[in-house]
Amino acid sequence: MKRQGLLNAPLSGHIARLGHTQTLVIADAGLPIPADIPCVDLAVIPGLPAMLPVLDALLAELCIEAVTHASELAVKSPELHDALSTRLASLEQRDAKPLERHVIEHEAFKAELPRASVIVRTGECTPYANLILHCGVPF
Repeated sequence: MKRQGLLNAPLSGHIARLGHTQTLVIADAGLPIPADIPCVDLAVIPGLPAMLPVLDALLAELCIEAVTHASELAVKSPELHDALSTRLASLEQRDAKPLERHVIEHEAFKAELPRASVIVRTGECTPYANLILHCGVPF
């Protein structure tokens, strides 16, 4: 029995296989997921689990160098956008290095999904609550 960290075995396995420049997508409940991309579906009911706790769990496990989100997030879901910005600033402080931030239109975001190594579907129902985490290296 694991003492800490991710308990979801499929998700833990996908994370262990990620390498530099590969991507993991955190998806809200409505994001269309390509059939040929592995998906770890954590969604239980609308809102459960929410995106931010899933992000926190993933950031504790992953080394990331960049984050991509849709430009619509800041306009349509400003509270989530602000909470995300706070978390990313904390991550930069923790790791003592800057984090690239890419902001693209939602349609361009969806066009990036086929390049993902894995998609983690949450129960989040906030508009545009989707992120692409770009893996880095800890050295």
